[in-house]
Amino acid sequence: MTVLRMQKDRGAGAVSGSGMDQVVEKRSLSLRVKIALGAVAALLAAFGFWWFAPSGASQTVGMDRLTISTVTKGTFDDFMPLRARVTPLLTVYIDAVEGGRVEKMLVEDGATVAAGQPIALLSNAELQLSTLARQTEVEQQINNMRSQELALAQTRLSNERAVLAAETVYDKARRQYEREKPLAGRGFVSGKQFADTEADYELSQRNLAALRRSQSTDARLQGSQLSQQQAAAKSMQSGLAIARANLDALQLRAPVAGQLSGFSVQVGQSLGRGERVGQIDSPGRNKLIAGVDEFYLGRVQLGQQAALDWGGKRYGAKVTKIYPQVQNGQFQVDLQFAGTEPPQLQRGQTMQARLTLGDPAPALLIPNGAFYNDTGGAWVFVVAPGGGSAEKRNVRLGRRNTDFVEVLEGLEPGEKVITSPYTGLTDKTRLDLTK
Repeated sequence: MTVLRMQKDRGAGAVSGSGMDQVVEKRSLSLRVKIALGAVAALLAAFGFWWFAPSGASQTVGMDRLTISTVTKGTFDDFMPLRARVTPLLTVYIDAVEGGRVEKMLVEDGATVAAGQPIALLSNAELQLSTLARQTEVEQQINNMRSQELALAQTRLSNERAVLAAETVYDKARRQYEREKPLAGRGFVSGKQFADTEADYELSQRNLAALRRSQSTDARLQGSQLSQQQAAAKSMQSGLAIARANLDALQLRAPVAGQLSGFSVQVGQSLGRGERVGQIDSPGRNKLIAGVDEFYLGRVQLGQQAALDWGGKRYGAKVTKIYPQVQNGQFQVDLQFAGTEPPQLQRGQTMQARLTLGDPAPALLIPNGAFYNDTGGAWVFVVAPGGGSAEKRNVRLGRRNTDFVEVLEGLEPGEKVITSPYTGLTDKTRLDLTK
């Protein structure tokens, strides 16, 4: 290896670089240009945000969250499913007409009773005493009225006798007058005697007329008084019958024949007046009570037919009563079996029924879904042909059943509609669909 040694020339002076340096001017953008560039950058950022950010009226939704159905042509079966509860066709309630203490139980709960059969015996000392007092009072008043009736009858008889006596006196006076009148004309009877005879005749005639007028007046007044007394007696008899019936009501009886239920009173228990003690259900005859959505209040009519499948057989029923009061969004209807009813039905048992509202008819259909509850059938989201978005569209929907909704306006066959719930989407007009 060869090493070259560089020797420094000590005689030469130090070399300076100052002669070679040049001043470089630093160039910068003017303030006006900077402001202009900043404004342009801000505008570009705002435009990009507006372009790429979702608007308030639109929302991006994954298709896995949605149910998309196709609008089709088909036959609409106008029916409605019902969940009905079995209840006796005829239920008669048993109330304690008069309160009292239960002294004896004659039948047990669940027994089959006949009409009028005693089921329990009550005691009420106060009621028994008041009924006896009422009975005594009524009997005294009836006896007093009968005494008055007897007095009226005796008065009537006395008047008749007086009239008969007056008629006898009148007849005698008339005959005497008729005998003496021709004799007095010939001078065979003195004038004084004939005058006395004539006066007696006229007096008997006036006396008879007065008695007859008095008898007529008395008869009219006595008839009116007697009618009033008879009406009062009849009213008292009715009051006494009611009092006796109340006393008899201490023995509770079955008002109709059937099966006794809800009869849970015990010996020694005190019952208040009007307190319900049980009920009697018609044996072997039942009806169905079903709750119906208030949406169908105007469409359910009396006599509409329903079908029930039970035990492998189909049974028919019809609507017999509609309760228009709406509670919790539902009203109730009564269904009665048409013909035979399913065997061994139990009270409170539930059954599924299909109520026919109209005849099947061709229609444009979309599957029934939860969207209807969010929109009321006024609008739907219609999926674009490419499937990338869905637009809000006003429609008019008609009848619906558990499977389909009838389309009246706003949709065409083959279009696709979102039928899943619109929760959180009701204020949107556009949906961007992603896979």
